[in-house]
Amino acid sequence: MSIHGAPTLQSPRFDDEARQYDALLVLSFGGPEGMDDVLPFLENVTRGRNIPRERLLEVAEHYYHFGGVSPINGQNRALVAALERELRDHDLDLPIYFGNRNWAPYLDEAIIRMRADGVRRALVFVTSAFSSWSGCRQYREDVIDTIERLGADDIAFDKIRVFYNHPGFIEPMAERVRAAIDEFPAERRQNIEIVFTAHSIPSAMARGCAYEAQLAEACRLVAAAAGAPSYRLAYQSRSGAPHMPWLEPDILDELDALHAEGRTDIVVAPIGFISDHMEVLFDLDEEAAGRAASLGMTVRRTATVGIHPRFVAMIRELIEERTTAHPQRLALGRRGPSHDICPVNCCLSGAARPTSAAPERAAV
Repeated sequence: MSIHGAPTLQSPRFDDEARQYDALLVLSFGGPEGMDDVLPFLENVTRGRNIPRERLLEVAEHYYHFGGVSPINGQNRALVAALERELRDHDLDLPIYFGNRNWAPYLDEAIIRMRADGVRRALVFVTSAFSSWSGCRQYREDVIDTIERLGADDIAFDKIRVFYNHPGFIEPMAERVRAAIDEFPAERRQNIEIVFTAHSIPSAMARGCAYEAQLAEACRLVAAAAGAPSYRLAYQSRSGAPHMPWLEPDILDELDALHAEGRTDIVVAPIGFISDHMEVLFDLDEEAAGRAASLGMTVRRTATVGIHPRFVAMIRELIEERTTAHPQRLALGRRGPSHDICPVNCCLSGAARPTSAAPERAAV
């Protein structure tokens, strides 16, 4: 998914050239790391969206519940450290930089350091396994906007493909699900329902990307690998206006539905997230767990892939894809590997007008 260049609807899906890179940029969402950070962080996240102040204060309470600290930055630093060891162990000399969209360390700070260090071509790993405007294209727009603002067009960036069906994501996720199933007594395991969760997005946005199809495939692959008796997908963390349709069912509604079906043993697996950050800790471990307890249900929540060694190795394998001519691209299931090069109509926002850039520019 090259940041530079001018892809079209007819562009090739894959970059089969052996590229050389000076660095890897790990690009993520960001989160507050203290009580005083919370409201400024939320203002960054919602800038331009006309979110009422009361809603910001309501969401801020989620962070205050945890001392104002989102674990996402710490978890990303742990991922960077694990990946540095993985690259070193495989004789890959590729320095890693870390930047965020919404909080320090910011993306522009990372790119300034990269330029100062002489980086001229870099790979970008975005901490999202699935394709959508908010999980993929918006990050590419962020890089483009930052390059233009800093006058840093002497650095080329290539985005690593999404990895929702890569064995390095599916296998550790299946291991997490199996471990949660095994926490139940043996005689109850065949009646467990696995509820996979992912961040909800506006329905209009979902129509412009492969998010739902990729989630369905990932859930199917993980359930099969884990030997899950029964599973379904629910969504969480909706943040839009009540009148705007978002993907459903919500996890809380799904727990109510399971209760009505007479189900009592549930495994919740946040397949849409790669680390146990705030939306996992609050929306699942607090809200969903509380709803389940009120219904008399037994729920086990799986860990995310985090810094599982197979997941860290997967990132290294995705790097090696881009440094190898005509590489083998690992992918499980029916859909095959996701593309390296995004067409201009890839992962549209669903807005009536482009949200930050013209489509031809935003899709590169």
